[in-house]
Amino acid sequence: MRFWVTESCLSPISRRRPRPWRRAVARFTVEEAARAVGGRIAAGDPQSVIDGAAIDSRAVRSGEVFFAFGGAHTDGHRFVPDALARGAAAAIVQEDLSVSSGALIRVDDTFQALHDLARFVRARTPERLVGITGSAGKTTTKELLAAMLAARFRTHWTPGNLNNLYGFPLSLLNVPDGTQWMVAEMGMSTPGELHQLSLLGRPDAAVFTVVRPVHLEFFGTIQAIAEAKSEILAGLAPDGFIVANADDPEVTRISLRHGARVVWYGLGAEHAEVRGRHIVPEPDGGVGSRFELTAEGQSAEVRLPLHGLYNVENCVAAAACAWALGLSLEEIAAAVAGVKPASMRGVVHRAEAGFLLIDDSYNSNPDAVGKALESAAAFPAERRVAVLGDMLELGPEGPRFHREAGERAAALGFLVVGVGELSRELVHGVENAGSGAVWLPDADAASEWAASQIRPGDVVLVKGSRGVKLDRVVRRLLGESGEGAH
Repeated sequence: MRFWVTESCLSPISRRRPRPWRRAVARFTVEEAARAVGGRIAAGDPQSVIDGAAIDSRAVRSGEVFFAFGGAHTDGHRFVPDALARGAAAAIVQEDLSVSSGALIRVDDTFQALHDLARFVRARTPERLVGITGSAGKTTTKELLAAMLAARFRTHWTPGNLNNLYGFPLSLLNVPDGTQWMVAEMGMSTPGELHQLSLLGRPDAAVFTVVRPVHLEFFGTIQAIAEAKSEILAGLAPDGFIVANADDPEVTRISLRHGARVVWYGLGAEHAEVRGRHIVPEPDGGVGSRFELTAEGQSAEVRLPLHGLYNVENCVAAAACAWALGLSLEEIAAAVAGVKPASMRGVVHRAEAGFLLIDDSYNSNPDAVGKALESAAAFPAERRVAVLGDMLELGPEGPRFHREAGERAAALGFLVVGVGELSRELVHGVENAGSGAVWLPDADAASEWAASQIRPGDVVLVKGSRGVKLDRVVRRLLGESGEGAH
């Protein structure tokens, strides 16, 4: 069953590539902002116009409102003069300040004001919103779905991974007027967080990727993680729908009980309405994969230019949502052909020095590291090297997950470099499997090792939790050798 296939969807915008549209950020006055947040105008012209928002004074653009958050170590109120000097139209503050230019809106709680103003803007724009959540694949699915919907609708999406209680409302405040669909990544690290984001964003569609053992330190069980992910449905529109992974038992469980219409997708489940089948990697060591996308008896051949067969699942998730919104499989396949990987998420670099580097340094978890190893092993290589950092927030089971990752890497023939304290267990796993490994304390030591040991013909995978900062290894290797990204 398909959704939103209305007369407006069948207008000329759906039959041809849309014309460029003026991406003017939602505009409102200082007076309107003060009213929305329950604040008092302490300085400046009430009729000054605000367009956009920032929470980092260094990133402020002309006309934006700057939110000054209090803090024991870094107090944003110190940077209000700098933000106004950079062109901010106003600042929202929770302390009494004196400024020589710009407007000030005094509130009791700047964080609450951020949410209140985002709620005010959400009532105006975007027209519709898709929320995406899951333990992995959120950012890539978001980028893919945005590319698909942009073929037919005026589409905006959350930049980078602005998916938490600060980043998501900030994204809403920077949505252009006239946006028909916003594609929003929604993350969480504690119970209740997604509930707040959902009520703020009020999604018209909710996409679930997968539920995996991440944040176990805070949730304890996979089931508890799934319950926290299900909070995205708290604000689902009455006529909204769910896009759910039929291959994931926890996603299936939380999706079935809600009562909203579910569009099922998958790679294996026979009952999935949208499926990816006959998946093969690009030949001759190329980056990406090919597969058949099917729905309601129709099919289209898709060439996905993203590294890793695991990204096919993300692509099918996005395709299921786009298909439900009225796009044809041919439109979807055409949109996918031009996508590029998000930064530090499986970006393949062919270095001038003769090695191939896979930068997957943004984050890691037990399931993701296994898939990353398998995908890296598919490239022809004289030697395979995996620089693997700690997988954080796994709780008491963390050591076991690291040992299992080491055993898997050894079985696939990788020389393993473990980085961080938990990765001592990863190295033990490699050694238990009868292979050798190197342990290093931190990213700086790993950078030095890589710079001296990586050689032509190597395939190098770099992956770890964000806190390990293995992107330093990537920068060191590319800075010394030059690179070409794919």
